[in-house]
Formats: sequence, C-alpha cells, structure tokens
Amino acid sequence: MRAAQLRPQPTLSKLLSCHNPRRLFHGTRKTTPSIPEPRPWVPDVETFFTLIGRGLKRHASKFPSWEALFSLAPAEFRAIGIEPARTRRYLIRWIARFRVGDLGPGADFRFVEDGVALLRVASSATNDGAASCKCVVNVPPVPAAIAASSSAKILPSTLVRPIGYTISGLRTIQGPFVRTLPGDGGAVVKITEGMWEDKRGRKIDGGERRRTEVRFKRRIAERKAAAEEEALRKM
Repeated sequence: MRAAQLRPQPTLSKLLSCHNPRRLFHGTRKTTPSIPEPRPWVPDVETFFTLIGRGLKRHASKFPSWEALFSLAPAEFRAIGIEPARTRRYLIRWIARFRVGDLGPGADFRFVEDGVALLRVASSATNDGAASCKCVVNVPPVPAAIAASSSAKILPSTLVRPIGYTISGLRTIQGPFVRTLPGDGGAVVKITEGMWEDKRGRKIDGGERRRTEVRFKRRIAERKAAAEEEALRKM
C-alpha cells in the first residue's frame, strides 16, 4: 500500500509574513483639524455666532480665541456647556461648513468696517465705445462728501463682486439684507442676528408622529360641537 501523502502545514512565521503590517496602524493616526483664517465679514467668534443664529451668541464668551473654537473636538462642546444637543450639532455643522467655505451672504465681502459693508454700482469702461457693463461691487468706506462728488461711477475692476447682489432698474442694488442709501450712495449690508441661520420648520398638529392622533381628536371635537349646536337649535 502506498503511504498517504501529508500536506505541509503553513508555519506561524509564514502566516505572519503574509500579513500586511500597515493594517496594524489603521485608525491610530488622528489628523489635527484645520483652523481657517477669519474673514473680514467674520472677524471673531462673537460675529460668527451672531450670523448663524439659534441663540449661540450667548456662548461666545466660552471661546477665548478663534483658534479655540476650531480646535475643539465634537465631544468637547458638551463639556463646556453647549446645550441642547441639537444646538451642539448645529454649531459643529457650521464649523465644518466654514472650513470648506460653504457660507452665507456677505462671506466674500473684502471691505467691512464696524460690521457694515458698502456696496456700489460699478461701470466698466470700454475703449470701442460700446455700452459699459454694470455690476455690484464691495468698496471701501469713503466719506459722504467724496461719495457724493464722485460722478464718474467708474470703479476699479479689481473690486470684489459679491455673490447674490444684483442691479434692479438703473442703479438699485438688490440682495439679502441690503439697505439702499439715499441719493446715489449705493447700499449697505449690516451684520444681523441670524443672517446665515438654517431656519427650522414649524410643527403643525404635533409633528409627524402625533399628527394623525391630534387631527382625529380634533375631528371628534368638531363633530361633537356641531351635534350640540344642532340639538340646541331644535329645542
């Protein structure tokens, strides 16, 4: 009889040599969150909380600096007293949006003084005599006398053209939270509470879970009231 052939068993050293050592370090390295630079429209923590609304402005004193706000981990916001949980999640979501530049109106303003940005209508001059192109630009604040005397209305083409602000008619500036100045002084946009706030929906009839029950009880009460009124009418 032929002896049964035995298959060689893999040794432990071979099994370890086949293992990818990079998997041992998977998830052990933690990246430090990036700290974005403040913007002219958002220079500090208090202004940022004012823009995003939801009453977060009262928590601004808990963050001593801009770096302190963007260096905290999500779990640390609860430790410093950002409550309730939905407000904490809302703040964390807006911090992530600020890092990627997904912001609201006014974020691209370059010239801001005391929370106010000045907008004017600019005309681009052409050499061939064609009609000039008009656009809304954010300009540095100038004294009222100089602004009234500047009748050329041709501003440098390097000025910022903010997103969301357009011209209606001849020289009327339209856009979010814009306030037109008298005469031909342009318009201003002032930092306002809740400019960037994500508005929450209103619960109607108790929300989704209780809506059927609330409306059913309401119909019963209406039928009962109608029956009582009919009974009183027949008396």
